Amino acid sequence: MHDERTRIEERVQRAHDQRIKPAIYAATVPLEVEAWQAPGEPVSFEEASAARYEPFAMNTPWGPPWGTTWFRMRGQVPAEWAGRRVETVIDLGFVGDWPGNQAEALVHLVDGRPLKAVNPLNQYVPVANPAVGGEQIDYLVEAASNPDILKDNFSRTTPMGDKLTAGSAPLYTFQRADLAILDEEVFHLDLDLQVLRGLMAHLPDHEPRRHEILHALDRAMDALDLDDVSGSAAAVREVLAPVLARPAHASAHTVSGVGHAHIDSAWLWPIRETKRKTSRTFSNVTALADEYEDFIFACSQAQQYEWVRDNYPHVWARIQESVKKGQWAPVGGMWVEADGNLPGGEAMARQLIHGKRFFIEHFGIETKGVWLPDSFGYTAAYPQLAKLAGNEWFLTQKISWNQTNKFPHHTFWWEGIDGTRIYTHFPPVDTYNARFSGEEMDRAVRNYSEKGGGTRSLAPFGWGDGGGGPTREIMERARRLADLEGSPKVVIEHPDDFFAQARAEYPDAPVWVGELYLELHRATYTSQARTKQGNRRSEHKLREAELWATTAALHAPGYAYPYEKLDRLWKTVLLHQFHDILPGSSIAWVHREAEAEYARVAEELEALTAEAVAALGAGSTRVFNTSPYDRSEVVRTSAGTPAFVEVPANGSAPLTDARPAQPVTVSGRVLDNGLVRVTVAEDGTLESVLDLRAGREVLASAGNLLRLHTDLPNYWDAWDIDSHYRNRYTDLLEASAIEVVSEDPLEGAIRVTRSFGKGSKITQTISVRADSPRVDFATEIDWHEAEKILKAAFPVDVRAAHSSAEIQFGHVQRPTHTNTTWESARFEVSGHRWVHIAEPGYGVAVLNDSTYGHDVSRTVREDGGTTTTVRLSLVRAPRIPDPEADQGKHRFTYSLLPGASIDETVAEGYSLNLPLRVADAAGAPEPVVSVDGQGVTVEAVKLADDASGDVVVRLYESGGGRAQGVLRTGFPLAGAQVTDLLERPLEDAAVEDGGVRVSLRPFQVLTLRLRRG
Repeated sequence: MHDERTRIEERVQRAHDQRIKPAIYAATVPLEVEAWQAPGEPVSFEEASAARYEPFAMNTPWGPPWGTTWFRMRGQVPAEWAGRRVETVIDLGFVGDWPGNQAEALVHLVDGRPLKAVNPLNQYVPVANPAVGGEQIDYLVEAASNPDILKDNFSRTTPMGDKLTAGSAPLYTFQRADLAILDEEVFHLDLDLQVLRGLMAHLPDHEPRRHEILHALDRAMDALDLDDVSGSAAAVREVLAPVLARPAHASAHTVSGVGHAHIDSAWLWPIRETKRKTSRTFSNVTALADEYEDFIFACSQAQQYEWVRDNYPHVWARIQESVKKGQWAPVGGMWVEADGNLPGGEAMARQLIHGKRFFIEHFGIETKGVWLPDSFGYTAAYPQLAKLAGNEWFLTQKISWNQTNKFPHHTFWWEGIDGTRIYTHFPPVDTYNARFSGEEMDRAVRNYSEKGGGTRSLAPFGWGDGGGGPTREIMERARRLADLEGSPKVVIEHPDDFFAQARAEYPDAPVWVGELYLELHRATYTSQARTKQGNRRSEHKLREAELWATTAALHAPGYAYPYEKLDRLWKTVLLHQFHDILPGSSIAWVHREAEAEYARVAEELEALTAEAVAALGAGSTRVFNTSPYDRSEVVRTSAGTPAFVEVPANGSAPLTDARPAQPVTVSGRVLDNGLVRVTVAEDGTLESVLDLRAGREVLASAGNLLRLHTDLPNYWDAWDIDSHYRNRYTDLLEASAIEVVSEDPLEGAIRVTRSFGKGSKITQTISVRADSPRVDFATEIDWHEAEKILKAAFPVDVRAAHSSAEIQFGHVQRPTHTNTTWESARFEVSGHRWVHIAEPGYGVAVLNDSTYGHDVSRTVREDGGTTTTVRLSLVRAPRIPDPEADQGKHRFTYSLLPGASIDETVAEGYSLNLPLRVADAAGAPEPVVSVDGQGVTVEAVKLADDASGDVVVRLYESGGGRAQGVLRTGFPLAGAQVTDLLERPLEDAAVEDGGVRVSLRPFQVLTLRLRRG
């Protein structure tokens, strides 16, 4: 047989694209359209329906950036269309084919009920099937003219990322608003061809099946009447029917499809637009569920459900009905799909608590898995927290984006830092926006790593990132691929069912231990520093407010615990931990609003804490310690002078001016407190840090070396830092001023000021306080650089085999060498409040109060000694998608802690992030809880969420070893229970001598519910 593949493929392509697709709609008539431009921000349907509309013609420009235009559309179904399937087709002037980053619209009936949304890949609105001639159409269409931020593929900056800079010129030209007859035979012929062409293109040339399809397509084109596509479509489909009826091989891989619509809670659009995106996508999904009984849609993020409940009650009712039918599957059990590394331990717990509770309360459904397809790496604390919240499985896809190393598994057990394992799956289709194309189905099979062990994988299908969701075309492709030779079998099912079957057939799946590190998007640990600082401060202020509110509720008659306010504030912070807000990868509008929200949260939490402390009475000045560790520390009085105090963990003490025996001395550029002697060099770096207790020099070379690197990643500015950033840099070695600013016996301080770059300025106050080896660097930066990153380096004379970085409820160890590509790829890593390096017998920590990114490297000096260098990433200057990212002023503190063990580092990390509070208070109630025993760290103290009055305490083992202790209470204890994260009892706890005995394995998290006597 002659090889005619090229001729046939080109023939089919032309006929399909130029004849069949245009014939899907058999006839059209235009609708009458009027328009009203809403002023400013979006308005309610009631306001829009009462507005005055003006005639609007097709091919007319409309829509300023971030604007809202309401269109009234009217028409009548022609009498001769009776009995046909009639739809409205709307084209707002769509650009490209991505639904989520351009014009979108929600179509309402005139009574206000949302009907369906339109976007580039979903332009139709059902009218009738079958239609009745003369039926009247009357819609109000809310159209959002959101700018296409990605139109230059991230190659150029744009002012469109904020309504303050975007201008007012119309962005779109309205193309079409028609009533149309859907020719169902042609519609299905189009889908037949899509599936067969896609399957054929990805079958090997030597496979007979490829050639069978090819020649069937050739014969089908012979049956096509180019002058009457509609009339001949049935005959064409008859030719294709045999090749579409051939069943899949018995050993074919099974793809479990579940509808999905990834909706970023903010990214290239602000939060207010996401609220509308949810209504559009969810309207489409519920409409699709009415049309396809076998359709199942998985949807996470309780926050988005709450937006729909509060703003779109009709859509909310439809969701509830779909859930009852089993077509809508709440998944994920988190408040939002949060970043997988940056939220603190308690915040990550609250993500799971608030998310799962929402689904239980509103749907009677307890989600079983963590659904987190799109985050930039995943903490090794996840398995334990997920299981403690009652989850059985974990799903993500993002690790397939690795730059260097291909992750070796798709189905596996993921083991966390405490030893907890959770069944985990990475869809080998390598997308959370699958469409059941031939390319995707081929990739899913070819890519699947567990061949021979497992036979199935999951594919979330539907348009996403900016929403959109599944379409009828995707569903039709899935139906054709259910049992088709040459393709994996496709079955639409609930993700719980997929995981149950996957685990049943492959219970001994391989194990991956530790973090799921994404070898990409490493700059998200640093970008938008003020957003990250707002998160860190909010997490700690929430801890503080809960502790003192609990103290007041226990000891202050008449004080009411602020359940509602704390719940609301927690949810605000959890929302902003979304995986494009907290990582710093959103447009300017998002981060501008985030900074304002964090300021509001801080103000409200300050007021709540002050109110709780005031409820304890007035009479004397006391110092309050929110940290879980006893502290002997210098504080500032109301007059601004330093004082030395000793305060118990989670408690308070009177303010005194007692000084320690050994004062701080300042001599020239030397600070000495008897524990550590710090010498500032003439260039403002640290010349020496002498640990007087150990009798050893800490530094191997200049410490606190500020280095400004050129930082232009290959693709994603706000997301990425590529390894070549290290090759070009400037060391900031010129100090414009070095001056002593404090010679107080309790605190000595030297200020170093530098100017550099394009008008940037950095001022650092280097301080040493009495009775502490910690060296603080209080930093103010006025930042005006572009495409740069600023790092602070501490080259330490320690031969460290690994670094330890704090994560949620523990820490992870990472090698300091680069023996393999896996270690080499970790050239920028994340951590929370501290990084610790050590050799046997001696350790040093670098602490921070707001940053997350760092790198650790090791070199051998000519003298044979080893230098281990810890470098903090302080601030970046990406220009896309926010051209002004990080510009302006920043204030933060980082610290060097010589001679520190892990336990001491943990305590100092809390101290730096939880400053002592000085306030007027009458008495000293016992701390709500205290711990006898080392290594047991209290993370949260609060009243139970059910308002029972029980006290809930969350604690963990923080050193990486076993810990035993007794939790004692500052109130009469009647009983105690171990609970899950949702405060549901698991077992009784051992109460003895008025306390609760605890025994913890390494990094174990334990939640105790304490009943008051």
